[in-house]
Order: sequence, then C-alpha cells, then structure tokens
Amino acid sequence: MTTDFCAKARTVFAIEAAAITGLNQYLDASFEQACQQMLSCKGRVIVIGMGKSGHIGNKIAATLASTGTPAFFVHPGEASHGDLGMITKDDIVLALSNSGETAEVILIVPVLKRQGIQLIAMTGNPQSTLARLADIHLCVKVEQEACPLGLAPTASTTATLVMGDALAVALLEARGFSADDFALSHPGGSLGRRLLLRLADVMHQGVQIPQVPTSASIKQALLEISEKGLGMTAVVDEDGVLQGIFTDGDLRRILDSRLDIHQTTIAEVMTRRCITAKPDMLAAEALKIMEQRKINGLIVVSEQQIPIGAMNMHDLLKAGVI
Repeated sequence: MTTDFCAKARTVFAIEAAAITGLNQYLDASFEQACQQMLSCKGRVIVIGMGKSGHIGNKIAATLASTGTPAFFVHPGEASHGDLGMITKDDIVLALSNSGETAEVILIVPVLKRQGIQLIAMTGNPQSTLARLADIHLCVKVEQEACPLGLAPTASTTATLVMGDALAVALLEARGFSADDFALSHPGGSLGRRLLLRLADVMHQGVQIPQVPTSASIKQALLEISEKGLGMTAVVDEDGVLQGIFTDGDLRRILDSRLDIHQTTIAEVMTRRCITAKPDMLAAEALKIMEQRKINGLIVVSEQQIPIGAMNMHDLLKAGVI
C-alpha cells in the first residue's frame, strides 16, 4: 500500500490549525483572571504536568521565565516524593492535564490546597476532577486529535502549548517587558549579541583608528586606509575634531576627475557631513543605520566630536551581530 505522506501531513496541519482556532471560544474571564493572578504573584509560577503534558509544561515554564515571569517546571511524580518542598505559599501552580484526571497531578492538589497555593488548571475537560478543584480553569478542549487512532496527544498538546504562549505574551506586554530585558535572560548566542553588544565592545580604538589631518594628500589618506584595513579614514583638524570622512567609495568617485593624488588635499574631496555614532550605541542599531544609509563603516566619536573608535560591517560579522 502506497502512502501519500504529504497528504497525511496536510491533514495533520488542518486538524491542528482548527484546534488552535477553536481556542478563541475559551478566551473569557478565566483567562483574564489567570493573567491577573500570575501578574500579581509574589513568587514563581510552578508548572506541572505528566507525560506529554509534562513536555509541554517544560516549554511553557521556559517561555514564561524568559519573558519576565519567573517560572520553572516540577515533575508531579517527583513532587509527591519530596519536590513539593520547592513550592512555597507565594507561588502559583499551573497544572496541565488533557483529561483532567491524571493521578500524579490530582494526588498533590490537596497538599497545595492545604498550603493555600493558587491553582490554575489547563485541561480539555471542564467537568474533570482537576478542573473542579482548580481556582481557575483554562479550557483547551479540541474536537479531535491529529492521530488517526485518536490516542497520541497531538492537537491537544498543540492547543495547550498555544494557550501557554498566550499567557506568556499577555504577561510580557502587561509587564512592559522590553528587548533589553529579554536580552538579559538570553546573553548567549546571536540573540544576546544582537541585543546587548554596544559599539564600545566591537570598535577599533587608539592607533587602530584610521585618521589623517585635513592637510594630508589623497595619497596619504589612501595609505592610511590600506594600513588600517577598514575601507575608510577619518579626517580631523589640528585639534583632533572630526571634519569629514574618506572611503573606498569616495576614491572610486574621484577616479575619473584626474586629480593629482600627491598634491590634492583630502579636505578637498572628503565627505563632510558624515554619519557618526556614539560608543554606547547598540551594535544592532548601528547595523540598521549602516544598512539604511548603504554605508560599510562608522566613525565613533566623543561628545567633542573627536574620533575614539571606528568599525565596519566585518567587525559586526565577527561579533555575531549579523
């Protein structure tokens, strides 16, 4: 028997898309209450779940934690053997169970109640034991699983994951969580580099800064560009204040003018109104400016407009910003 794998995949997509769309009918006062409780929580959001719900719970806890809501996952089986000590009266528990009858989860509910811990349940059965015992219930009921046997959690786990994402994003916006806040919890990898690196971290400094005086000849400027290897040089006055910039692109534009590169001063051909940057500018912001202005490098200046650094696209590439 030949199986049309792509056709099967499309069926799964359709079923799970319908499950996500169906969640709209469950966005009501309970969702608002859950957000308010989690927002005002003085402790952490403790996510628990067994089996596939546990895997989804792990991801929901990670998403909450990385978007400004302190959270972690506790396995319900381990919870009943000592890990309940990780949960305090200031915490909120978010319990996941599609059936709402998962024994390992139900077992620890009386302990949570005794401690006065708020319980938010996310199930596919509003009449289940867990739903009835919870202080707040979020329904994630789906019409059918994508599994043709109706056994493997598929559409139901997708719906639970999406509801968890909805909670995380709603809380993120309510907290005014910013890109900088996000970066502080993601310092590793390209994301952290894009959001946290500033020009002071990547720019060339000191003798590495390409610069010539306004009295220098074009030839001297070209030698400076070649030696420093950034494709440009700053042009400064006798006080060291930036007056302009000369780049590889400027050189190409004057090639047809038959200027004497030995006699013509760089001040005659430099670009006077050049784009500059400050050392505390985010590298990602500098990249955006360079892309918009179609330039390959930037001179970094002090408040007195004295060059204190220089960088180009290659530096951003090496730093992992691009």
